[in-house]
Amino acid sequence: MPAEPFSLFDLWFAEARKTELNDSNAMALATANADGQPSVRMVLLKGHGPDGFVFYTNKESNKARQIAERGFAALLFHWKSLRRQIRIEGEVLSVDDQTADTYFATRSRDSQLGAWASDQSRPLASREIFEARFAEMAERFKDQPVPRPPHWSGYRVNPQRIEFWQDRAHRLHERHLFIRTGPDSWEEGLLYP
Repeated sequence: MPAEPFSLFDLWFAEARKTELNDSNAMALATANADGQPSVRMVLLKGHGPDGFVFYTNKESNKARQIAERGFAALLFHWKSLRRQIRIEGEVLSVDDQTADTYFATRSRDSQLGAWASDQSRPLASREIFEARFAEMAERFKDQPVPRPPHWSGYRVNPQRIEFWQDRAHRLHERHLFIRTGPDSWEEGLLYP
């Protein structure tokens, strides 16, 4: 095993990109509100490295409010084709505006317009209302680049724990746990399956 978890993550993620039919970068994001009530949903990994794992969302969404309340989250990658999963837990920090702007510019125009049109996680009376708002945004930004909305940005999960789980016969799974012990140091060990 490596002395740090990121090279192993890179290896497993590269293998998943070859074998997973859809969204190999999909990960479950678990958060909790101020009362400790948990919530989980799927998001897409849009960047990763020793400084953390990045995803983007509406800053007024339930997940963003829960991150603001608690400051911590957990991620789970499950790659059924490889019979592997990776669990990540850590503090959540906002990405800087330049990073968010750069990523937003890579999104499809319709996704950019959708970020303006959607009041993510809020009640919606009918699909027609959302489609009308989308059309309004298309008209508003007609013949010009779509800027990043002020309510849309990214978050970086700074990992404190990363567990690599590999399926084995008869439920005798293999589990490797990395725990951060310093800015660039990790303690690695095994867990019982």
